[in-house]
Amino acid sequence: MVTVALASVTMRVPKNRVTIRSAARAARSTLTALAGSVGTAGLAAAAADPGLLAVIDQHAAAVRDSLHADRRPLTVAALAGYAEGVRAAAVEHGWQPPAEPVDWSRRPDWPLARLVAVCALARRLDPRHLA
Repeated sequence: MVTVALASVTMRVPKNRVTIRSAARAARSTLTALAGSVGTAGLAAAAADPGLLAVIDQHAAAVRDSLHADRRPLTVAALAGYAEGVRAAAVEHGWQPPAEPVDWSRRPDWPLARLVAVCALARRLDPRHLA
């Protein structure tokens, strides 16, 4: 139990609620950073290029399948964990995140397309999952 004192009021908050809130905040932060680095620009480019949109949609379907979204709803935490796993595995195999703005007229490599797909799925989440 964590005790929080506010002025003259003392509240008791179960530890697991603090942890859940912290984890949700960290997951949202991960997805926000991903959107800022590649997601927003990648999704804007995909909206203007049907071929790129098809690539991103195919990756999004694969992410949903991987996370068993047909059996349980996608969550911010699941998407953030997936994105972190993709990025870590790709870096371990020599991939480098883009340091410069991406030329979206060239098809993105697999890790980049997968990360943009995660951003596409995050945009579709019910806002209640972001709380």
